[in-house]
Amino acid sequence: MARTIRWPLVARRFHKWLALLVGVQVVLWTLTGFYMVVVHIDTIHGDHLVRAASARAVDLRGIAPPSRILAARADVSELRLQHHLDRPVWRAETPDGAALFDARSGQPLPRPTEADIRALARRAYAGTGDIVSVRLLTRAPQEMQARKPPFWQVEFAGWNRPTFYLSPATGELISRRHNLWRIFDFAWMLHIMDYDARTDVNNPLLRVATWSAFAMAASGAWLLIWAFPRRKKKKKKEEAAI
Repeated sequence: MARTIRWPLVARRFHKWLALLVGVQVVLWTLTGFYMVVVHIDTIHGDHLVRAASARAVDLRGIAPPSRILAARADVSELRLQHHLDRPVWRAETPDGAALFDARSGQPLPRPTEADIRALARRAYAGTGDIVSVRLLTRAPQEMQARKPPFWQVEFAGWNRPTFYLSPATGELISRRHNLWRIFDFAWMLHIMDYDARTDVNNPLLRVATWSAFAMAASGAWLLIWAFPRRKKKKKKEEAAI
């Protein structure tokens, strides 16, 4: 006599063991998703850390014409007149990256010194904390893996560990980081299950976990639906006995 397969029992065991395997990840999805929704994205980006740039007029008298810069660097693709440490400069975009030229003499400017970087970071920072460290990095930390070094790292005092990254060629602000961003980055890593680059939202591990969670939910839904008829039959038996 063939043994009858008890499908509800099979589904219950399947659901139980699958829940043990993927349940932790489901909880992590919930917690990390909650954090990413609750903390405003502008806060994560660190917009509140940067002082709004004020528009400043440039006295065009005595400014070197763009042709003088182009004569010195024929590979310039873009020129922009702006201020740099209270002096007008031409910012030139070249294949080697951005470069600064004195807007009056047309001569190339040397790279910013550490003192210049301190001054530029202080001007850009909207907070009041002191600068606690300034370093020229040749290897990108985890929080700047998307950027190619070198760059200056300027860290300010404060519970949130505000950190600015500035260009070594122009002193311009490249990016900003802080603890709420770092928590977000860690939460994002757990959420998408990319524990290396933290960028692949379609990696194999995430796909396996997603389909496993779907199977767990489907088996749980089947068990819930299967439970209702049994309760009705049990109730009818009790009524017949009375």
